[in-house]
Amino acid sequence: MITDPTLVRIGEAAQMHHHRGQGDAARRPLGQIWNEIGGEQGNPLHVCVLAHTMADVQDDVRQELLWDRRALAAAGLLTDEGTTQAGVALPVTALYPSLHLNLADCYRKLGDLDRAHEHLHHARAGIDALGDDEYGRLIRNGLNTLTQQLTTE
Repeated sequence: MITDPTLVRIGEAAQMHHHRGQGDAARRPLGQIWNEIGGEQGNPLHVCVLAHTMADVQDDVRQELLWDRRALAAAGLLTDEGTTQAGVALPVTALYPSLHLNLADCYRKLGDLDRAHEHLHHARAGIDALGDDEYGRLIRNGLNTLTQQLTTE
């Protein structure tokens, strides 16, 4: 169970978007949290999770890509010990397939199919880190969908 209060707040803001479709409403509290944590200079776990979430609520794919790239950069600074202390049950390696999936989809939308395939490859390379649970199935289904989209483009 997530015990870190900042991660809890990020999750609450994300729910505005995921369950109620309120991207604009979710961006406001996420932006406030971003400022509070010190932006990219903040705790890497906060930066990674917030940037990954902020990418999901963007209307412009270029902004989505910017946030996804921030999330991936912050993930490189994470440790399993740090995520465990915050109550995150996943190992750091299990974050990479989702991060790369989102980047691949952004590049697909922008028409940069070479980069889309590159990130899809990275996502697939890390797939063994995912469990056979709801999160793992969600990411695997996303990878399958994106693979199909890229083969038809």
